[in-house]
Amino acid sequence: MSETPRPSQDTVRRLLAALLPDGGALDVAPVIEGGDHATWWAGTRYVVRFALDASSSARMRREIRLRDLVRQHVGVAVPASLASGEWTSGLMYTLDTRLQGVSGEAVDVTAAGEEDLAGLLGGLRAVPAVRAESLGLRRVPPRSLEVLRREAARAAERLGVEGEFEPARLAQLTAHATAQLAPQPGAVVVHHDLKGEHLTVTPDGRVRGALDWADAVIGDPAEDIAGLSISVGARAAVRAATLAGYGARATLRGLWLARCDTLVRLSARLQGADDSPLPLLRIQLERAWEAILLELVTEFSDKDPDAD
Repeated sequence: MSETPRPSQDTVRRLLAALLPDGGALDVAPVIEGGDHATWWAGTRYVVRFALDASSSARMRREIRLRDLVRQHVGVAVPASLASGEWTSGLMYTLDTRLQGVSGEAVDVTAAGEEDLAGLLGGLRAVPAVRAESLGLRRVPPRSLEVLRREAARAAERLGVEGEFEPARLAQLTAHATAQLAPQPGAVVVHHDLKGEHLTVTPDGRVRGALDWADAVIGDPAEDIAGLSISVGARAAVRAATLAGYGARATLRGLWLARCDTLVRLSARLQGADDSPLPLLRIQLERAWEAILLELVTEFSDKDPDAD
């Protein structure tokens, strides 16, 4: 079996020299954050991304088309592909614009940044789902919060033994609460990977862009609220979702998806079943478990469903 090809610095330099008048003179360096991505900085204005298998190539083609669709709806910048093609037999590359700002893991989001995130969430809801589906986006059914709650409970007990988490904190999420936080009707375009490294933030705390749309689907908008909860914290995520027009059910569903996910992922990492950076998983858990006023004042009635 042949070894999977990987781009080298020479690969990047040759490609840039062929694509740009000054491409051969640009400084190139691999993007360290994310680890599993074959992504390279090219000077201060470009990013080169490489697919490493046929599946990644197909996702990259779809992503380029999707970004052109969502760009007109969301309130933040989305990378544009300046050139694309094959860098080796059957494997795609794309030369993208580099967005303003740094990783959301490095800068805290301000109130103005929360408004930017609200524009992103609201804009995704405005993208025509039928149009996105025609580009190849899959429709994904909502996850069961009850199944996730049970998995998180087991993880919380293991983390309690390790001194990483107080399991009693999860008791707030009862079986009745998960039933109340069932997904609402209506699927939207979901980025589905809104972690900090995929948000670009300026020093003044404004969110200027959203990167890496390869995992986008048509599905439960609470998944993006969950992503923001681990990226910018529960309080900022809830405020952004509320500004975007989401009601308490969708917002709290996203929050609890994030809280349960962080418990499961940290437990898996400590058991050796995950290779994510341990400090990052601990930070994400802390962010998602920030106390928020909404969960203290919200009571749901079975006869009065929340309208988003």
